[in-house]
Amino acid sequence: MGAVVADDGPSGVKAPDGGWGWAVLFGCFIITGFSYAFPKAVSVFFKELIREFGIGYSDTAWISSILLAMLYGTGPLCSVCVNRFGCRPVMLVGGLFASMGMVIASFCTSIVQIYLTAGVITGLGLALNFQPSLIMLNRYFDKRRPLANGLSAAGSPVFLCALSPLGQILQHEYGWRGGFLILGGMLLNCCVCGALMRPLEPPKKSEATKEPAEKKVKKKLLDFSVFKDGGFVIYTLAASIMVLGLFVPPVFVVSYAKDLGYQDTKAAFLLTILGFIDIFARPICGMVAGLKWVRPRCVYLFSFAMIFNGFTDLMGSMSVDYGGLVVFCIFFGISYGMVGALQFEVLMAIVGTQKFSSAIGLVLLAEAMAVLIGPPSAGKLLDATGRYMFVFIIAGIEVTTSALVLALGNFFCIKKKSEEPHTKEEAAEREELNKSEDKTPEDAKVDSIEVEQFLKDEPEKNGEVVTNPETCV
Repeated sequence: MGAVVADDGPSGVKAPDGGWGWAVLFGCFIITGFSYAFPKAVSVFFKELIREFGIGYSDTAWISSILLAMLYGTGPLCSVCVNRFGCRPVMLVGGLFASMGMVIASFCTSIVQIYLTAGVITGLGLALNFQPSLIMLNRYFDKRRPLANGLSAAGSPVFLCALSPLGQILQHEYGWRGGFLILGGMLLNCCVCGALMRPLEPPKKSEATKEPAEKKVKKKLLDFSVFKDGGFVIYTLAASIMVLGLFVPPVFVVSYAKDLGYQDTKAAFLLTILGFIDIFARPICGMVAGLKWVRPRCVYLFSFAMIFNGFTDLMGSMSVDYGGLVVFCIFFGISYGMVGALQFEVLMAIVGTQKFSSAIGLVLLAEAMAVLIGPPSAGKLLDATGRYMFVFIIAGIEVTTSALVLALGNFFCIKKKSEEPHTKEEAAEREELNKSEDKTPEDAKVDSIEVEQFLKDEPEKNGEVVTNPETCV
């Protein structure tokens, strides 16, 4: 908690691309898994809740909807908290909130109380963990960032494959109250992941250079200047259109199979196929995105992934048997994994490290509105027509449209940026570094001797990342 300033993304510190960054990546993997899989895993308890409280399925479905709404809709609040207190304190508090919500929910006597506990409190806790973990991953990885994003995104399908069967076992053995209590205890692991988010320390400066450093402009709690960036505006618009249809097929594919006359277990196996393919698609896509030729064109790879996903939805609408749905799930798993691995990598590349904490909060808020509209509107279309084909067609059109908005907007409206810093502070840093490169060999030799002496005198401190010549500019 004492290193809040360092947690703001200190100047003069180069991303380590390894070292403690692998521990940060592991924590981000777990947080991503809980954040995306938990709202779906809770659905296994819905039948018992319906039986106990005498309510309908639509009433219980609000639990998952509120969880997702909190995860996306509290983005700006998370950005303000991170910019004010730092990532690690926010994640520790978020882990306590996530656990406390489920524990209190196990003692609830009405569905409204569960909305407030398992929905609002747990959802807020997961949000306070998810966004800071991505920010820390962005700070620790630069050259290997696409791979790191792909690996962390793989947490979603891995945890989905694990939490759903676990939820069924807990429900069978302990009922929904015991299951909620145990899941609440598991969510305390978010605090452990938060403790792994060790802030990067800036390089030690001499007394002569301390005064200018103290005059650094105070960071804004929520930086709305990102809207001046045309690339960010286009990305936000495209992402909002994308999520209208992105989550629809996984929600309806099981019901689609049941409607064709297949057994419940056989229909549910389709999601297992989709999740298994997704596990491998995300890290592989991260590796491809990190290639030297691909990375500068990552936005077009992301557009291709969305077009691939939309085209898969359109082809899936023509499925008339179980074999066709299996093929659909395989290709949807590949394209869905690609989108999951690239969405935050592209945003990081557009806005840069300094503004990412504010940008991701604003993007998630825009996506929250679309997430709440997408699946319910698809359900109304299904009720009106009685045919799943139209649901998949609309979802495919929406995702394909978002890909065209991103690709064409980037190609025609955004001039290729030169290697310019994103902020005035970075510009000042760049000038200072350029001046330092003009030093005489004698000065450089003295500096290297001072660094070696400092490394000998200052061993690694507990709870801090001590910089060295490999992690300093």
